Amino acid sequence: MFKIYTDNGSDIPEDYAAEHGIETINLATIIDGVVYNQGVELSKEEFYKRLAEGAKPSTSQVNPDQAKKFFEERIDQADEFLFIGISTGLSGTVQSVLAGAKEVMEKHPGKRIEVVDSLTGSLGEMLLVTKAVDMRDAGKSFDETVAYVRENAIHACLAITVDNLMDLWRGGRVSKTSAVIGTVAAIKPFITVNDEGKLDAGGKIRGRKKSLDHIVDYMEEHMGSCRDMNDTIMVAHGNCPEDAEYLKNLIEERLGFKKFMVNSIGPMIGTHTGPTICLAGYFGETRS
Repeated sequence: MFKIYTDNGSDIPEDYAAEHGIETINLATIIDGVVYNQGVELSKEEFYKRLAEGAKPSTSQVNPDQAKKFFEERIDQADEFLFIGISTGLSGTVQSVLAGAKEVMEKHPGKRIEVVDSLTGSLGEMLLVTKAVDMRDAGKSFDETVAYVRENAIHACLAITVDNLMDLWRGGRVSKTSAVIGTVAAIKPFITVNDEGKLDAGGKIRGRKKSLDHIVDYMEEHMGSCRDMNDTIMVAHGNCPEDAEYLKNLIEERLGFKKFMVNSIGPMIGTHTGPTICLAGYFGETRS
């Protein structure tokens, strides 16, 4: 049986990962010069506590040596390995993993490591990982699974909002001027990931509840012919579980889906979005 790996940009739930043998290569979170989640652990709870206390974290991508070491340590576990990584439009991690995997395969002839750019992150990346797990567990071949993930990465969609524009400014996603003006006007940004795997923060909604409602509007508009691909709808939040519950219930009520995976966002994504992020991940016909 082939192995499936991802990075912590996927926000894969720890219990799901443990159940299905999914391991992650971790991008680092750095606070006050201390590098976390690469030997020194930082829980989600502690991360959001540190944010509330005024911490200013940053992140660092995986490097080729780290990726090489990751695969070398696991090379005897299988002959075939599928790695699904955060969009190259958001991080250089996939390129680093490709470089590390190439060296490992040269050293170990007969071993195959396929690296897939998810063209997304967080719940979109998680969608592709869970689809790959379902296919593997249903007896699909390595090649069938890799092909499916590559072909359908473009259909893994995200619909995102945050309540506090200042969090996006601190995370480097908007200018301070835009953040201040938007905060005064009670503007809540609506964010998607475009076909190139980059963030598109063009939407502006007035009011938190309306921004959450708009996520469901957007899903309904863009799901199209891919609706039947959605066995499970992904919902996540930074540190606002009530908003995630509201979003989940609204999706169930309006779109009729019954199966959900609800999770909280980890430090890697949370560094750039803050605690008020709320989002849905689903398969859609188009991203825009």
